[in-house]
Amino acid sequence: MRLGFIGTGTITAHIVRGLQGSALADWPVVLSPRNTEIAAALATLPRVTVAASNQAVVDACDIVILAVRPQIAEDVLSGLRIGPDQLVISLIAGLHLPQIAALTGAARIARAIPLPFVEQRQGVTPVYPADPTALRLFAALGTALPVDDLAAYDAYAAASALMGSYFGILETARGWMVGQGLPAEAATSYLRGLFGSLGDVLRASDANFASLRADHSTRGGLNEMVFDRFAAAGATTALETALTAAFNRVQGRAE
Repeated sequence: MRLGFIGTGTITAHIVRGLQGSALADWPVVLSPRNTEIAAALATLPRVTVAASNQAVVDACDIVILAVRPQIAEDVLSGLRIGPDQLVISLIAGLHLPQIAALTGAARIARAIPLPFVEQRQGVTPVYPADPTALRLFAALGTALPVDDLAAYDAYAAASALMGSYFGILETARGWMVGQGLPAEAATSYLRGLFGSLGDVLRASDANFASLRADHSTRGGLNEMVFDRFAAAGATTALETALTAAFNRVQGRAE
């Protein structure tokens, strides 16, 4: 099938590069010319071309992937004419199915939350509603998670916003280590190894998070102490509050 991308930003680049080594590597890709630098770089890949306009992308493709920022979505999409037989997959946070239909005239629409790991064909991509073609696409890029409930989909979207916080914790820990006199390079290397290994443990284990925390925390030891103080200082409550704010935002509700 022919894939078209409206919006040529970071996540589009991850998807296109991920497709190159996937079971769908023979699917042609047509890019919009919005980001000329990224589009030109991706156009060096096999079966990837750049169209002259957004409508030209739509006209050339069976599947149209919407990957523009929410702030400009209405301006970009309102001029598009999408046929009833074309599948639209929206990656735009907070833009709901009726809004997409009203803006584009599309009749077959799914939403998805691909993350940068699709380039390595890893990670999990929620798809709502569970359109078979959309699921096939993201299954080729890791694991496709069918979702039939909008509230559940929005919860996945909110949880996906934890990536920045994850690296923010590492940034804070690195700064603290440097403050204790460690060279920045040594602190960075140590944290990369520590958290990279913890990621391997998580990927390989079926245990729940509470069990994993207990397994990595000696009773009365430092790991237990740090988490207890972290929680007592309000960090876990703050995280829940932030996730609720993200959830409200993707649902279109005011904070």
